[in-house]
Amino acid sequence: MPRRRSLFLVLLALAVGFGGGLVVAWSDTLPNPLSGRPAWAARDFRPFWEAWRLVDKEYVDREAVDRQRMMRGAIAGMIDSLGDTEHSKYLSPEEVARLEDELAGELEGIGVRVGLRRRRPTVVWVMPDSPAQKSGARTGDVLLEVDGKDVHDRPLDQIVDMVVGRAGTEVRLAVAREGRAEPVELRITRARLELPDVTWHMLPGRPVAHLAIQSFGDKADEQLRQALAGAKAAGARGLIVDVRANPGGLRDQAVAVTSEFLKGGNVFLEQDARGTRTPVPVRPGGTATEIPVVVLIDEGTASSAEIFAGSLQDHGRAKLVGAKTFGTGTVLQPFDLSDGSQVLLAVAQWLTPNGRQIWHKGVAPDVAVALSEGATLIVPEESESLTAAALAASDDLQLLKALDLLGGEMR
Repeated sequence: MPRRRSLFLVLLALAVGFGGGLVVAWSDTLPNPLSGRPAWAARDFRPFWEAWRLVDKEYVDREAVDRQRMMRGAIAGMIDSLGDTEHSKYLSPEEVARLEDELAGELEGIGVRVGLRRRRPTVVWVMPDSPAQKSGARTGDVLLEVDGKDVHDRPLDQIVDMVVGRAGTEVRLAVAREGRAEPVELRITRARLELPDVTWHMLPGRPVAHLAIQSFGDKADEQLRQALAGAKAAGARGLIVDVRANPGGLRDQAVAVTSEFLKGGNVFLEQDARGTRTPVPVRPGGTATEIPVVVLIDEGTASSAEIFAGSLQDHGRAKLVGAKTFGTGTVLQPFDLSDGSQVLLAVAQWLTPNGRQIWHKGVAPDVAVALSEGATLIVPEESESLTAAALAASDDLQLLKALDLLGGEMR
């Protein structure tokens, strides 16, 4: 691998934002399994090899018998059988390389982020000047088809795989759009894009900075510190920290970012397979430990973003506004396989500082605020042209509620 470091388990690629995972460290390449094969292997794996040989020798469509694809499919099926759906998984060498690019912020895609809204894959953010924006994609669009294939009942990570691709190639989307009786067809040419981990802007007419953490990539804390300094210089007396549709990221970045807002205690607890809990403490030197904060969350808030939100909630540092988060709470470790592929395997789970389990449960908001299906989220990148009147009339009710709560705290 060109970069021996942790990467985040999100199939983001600026095509889709999804509740990915929390990767803790790189492992060494696994030892040769044949050197320590357990005694039961020959007996228990006999049916597998019988089926393999039948397909390899007897299947009528010989061109479809691809041994590498069969091998990778078998590994993927084994990991899927564990039930850690859309978290523990097998990655091909190509997927590993793509995730490394994503971690560095060098992404290929169409320039949208998709989250779950009412359990449907919905565009929650369109990157300014992106191929998606230029092709007419809008916030609130619900994905129906990708390249003519129905996606309504597919897991979100599979939809990601269908949407992402090499720069210069085209993807065709069919979306449901509020106010349109028929699906809208979009033809979008993918491009090489750069996505910052953190963006921010002052909200019009208020001493409040709207700060969005897009993902917990390797520059998240550095960019957050810059954003906090800029907000302070601009006169911010309150912060709305937006982690809606944030798919997660690096463990160390989750700790670093959360520590910016806390004076002490633990960021989270890590519990291994034997039930042993190891506290992960707050790092000293936080730069935003006093300013009032409200955090926005939704169904697409996952993994490291849930660590952040759950920790600030447990410490009483911030109110959470929005909808219950996705509920990814296992700590993943990547194990390199001999062909450059990886198994990302849950080796522990994380709990909030007060010991609350997030896996399969999510983090509930302090103030639940639902959005209409076609609601347009306000993002910092578009706040420069936003007027106070337009903000007040916005259908981003979650952001408006956060402003109300901050107003009370800043008095």
